[in-house]
Amino acid sequence: MAKTHVPLNALRAFEVSARQLSLTRAGLELRVTQAAVSHQIKSLEEILGVRLFRRLPRGLALTDEGQALLPVLSESFGRIRATLDRFENGHFREVVTVGTVGTFATGWLLDRLDAFGKANPYLDLRLLTNNNRADLAGEGLDYAIRYGDGSWHGTEAVPLFAAPLTPFCTPEIAARLTAPDDLGAHMLLRSYRADEWSRWFVAAGVPEPSRLRGLTFDSSVTMAEAAARGVGIALLPARMFETEQKSGRLARPFDIEVELGSYWLTSLKSRHETPAMQAFKGWLLGQLSKEKNRRRLPSPAADEPAIE
Repeated sequence: MAKTHVPLNALRAFEVSARQLSLTRAGLELRVTQAAVSHQIKSLEEILGVRLFRRLPRGLALTDEGQALLPVLSESFGRIRATLDRFENGHFREVVTVGTVGTFATGWLLDRLDAFGKANPYLDLRLLTNNNRADLAGEGLDYAIRYGDGSWHGTEAVPLFAAPLTPFCTPEIAARLTAPDDLGAHMLLRSYRADEWSRWFVAAGVPEPSRLRGLTFDSSVTMAEAAARGVGIALLPARMFETEQKSGRLARPFDIEVELGSYWLTSLKSRHETPAMQAFKGWLLGQLSKEKNRRRLPSPAADEPAIE
């Protein structure tokens, strides 16, 4: 018999027996007799021309050939099982995988996941957070939500909203700050984008401190937490930290902002947009449109390219 026509029941009997290392337990899992399992395995061994098990006084042991076959079958049956599990009430549950900077996830997306689930009951969202360095192809991402200017090689970039930066610190520290010049006496927490404070001081119209002192972070969420604990003063996108402002953990000593980037929804130009991707994108842009109408969210400049 051609090996492409190996009976599926025989492969399944081997996979279960190899996991259980017992024909009796395999029969219980498959709901057939031990003799039926033994017959299927013997049939498979005859087709392949090799022995897959060594029979021991108590149980079974895999031969080298059995060891080679088991992981392939386990993975294959696992994938079949996972796909079948996605059928529910006459619908097929689709999956969309989204990578996002942690700031956007905690500052905007998490509060709206319940609404997303209700609007898309048969769509599973897989959310991966990062520090703005996303590998769409390597990580298997359908979309990546990033902060920047929209220029990422090989990607389509759709603008979401601008995210101007402004200083944040504890209310106690904010109460002692009367002018932007006062910041020079405090520890200024910095991100890996080294020019942010320099450009904020330009926007504030005051000289930059001769030596910027402070810790460097790769995550705005972590930097905000450090500021909330009194470690120093952080430059953060105010839109993403409204909860911390309302709770009194963070305060804005000044209203001066500097616009250095926006949030963008990005995807590979080579990626075919699936129905699941279309559903997520449509929901995301729809939510932002409604909120923009309510609160007039700042947007990227009209002449800024949306696709690069």
